[in-house]
Amino acid sequence: MAFQFMVNLLIAIIWMFLNDSYTMANFVFGFLIGLLLLFVLRRFMEFDFYFVRVIAFARLVWIFLIEMIKANIDVAKVVLRPKLNNKPGIIAVDTSLETELEISTLAALITLTPGTVSMDFSADGKTIYVHSIDVDDRDAMVAQIKGSFEKAIKEVTK
Repeated sequence: MAFQFMVNLLIAIIWMFLNDSYTMANFVFGFLIGLLLLFVLRRFMEFDFYFVRVIAFARLVWIFLIEMIKANIDVAKVVLRPKLNNKPGIIAVDTSLETELEISTLAALITLTPGTVSMDFSADGKTIYVHSIDVDDRDAMVAQIKGSFEKAIKEVTK
C-alpha cells in the first residue's frame, strides 16, 4: 500500500515537472492520473489497489461519526429524562476479527462511542465485554456493533 502511494506521488510530481506548473491543482490532477494508471495496471501487481483501502478507511470514519452522533443523542435522552428508566448492563461481543490491531480498534471505537465502554477481553481475545448505559436488547446491540464497526474494520484490514 505504501509503495503504491509513493508511486502515485511520484507520478504527480513528474506530471508537475512535465507541465512546468507547480500549483496545487496541477498536483491534484497528476495525482488523479497516477490513480488511474495504478488502477489500470493493478492486474500486473501482486497486491491490491491501495485506494480501495483508503475509501474503506474513510467509510469507517464516517460510520464512527454517525454512530457517535446517534449515541450522543441516546445518552442525552437518558440523562435529561426526569425519571431514570435506563437498564445498564454488560454484554459479550463475540468477534470474528483475527489480529490484535483489529480487535483493539474495535474496542477503541466501542469505548469512544458515548454510553459504551470496552471493559475486558476473554482469555482467547475473541470476546469483548462491553458495559452499556442502556441495554434494551442485547442481541440487537451485538448485531449493531458487528454489522457496523466490525464489518468496516474488516474492509480496511483485509
